[in-house]
Amino acid sequence: MATIEECRSALDRLSDNLTHANGEVRSAAALDRSLSCHVTDLDVTFTGRLAGGRIEVQDRVDGPPPERAEIRLAMAGDDLVAMVDGELNFARAWASGRIRLEAGFRDLLRLRSLL
Repeated sequence: MATIEECRSALDRLSDNLTHANGEVRSAAALDRSLSCHVTDLDVTFTGRLAGGRIEVQDRVDGPPPERAEIRLAMAGDDLVAMVDGELNFARAWASGRIRLEAGFRDLLRLRSLL
């Protein structure tokens, strides 16, 4: 089972990956939205913003997200780490329910190139 530190590190690596992205991925990462990532098996939530092509983690709270972010992710810690490491396909994990992504319709359309 992934630790809180491993999950935070995975989010930092994802942010670094977005910073170096090109084309459609870079365009999708240019959104300015509040973001939450609930790590379900650890019952912690990382909150922050997707802004300027980066994920800026601002806080970590115990339990589910305290406020409704514009982009909301929920998954197990191992799935977060595997997704960032390229070992878990986001689309398949989302379709099977292993990963939950909630956002407005327009944001979902833009985010599909990211994930």
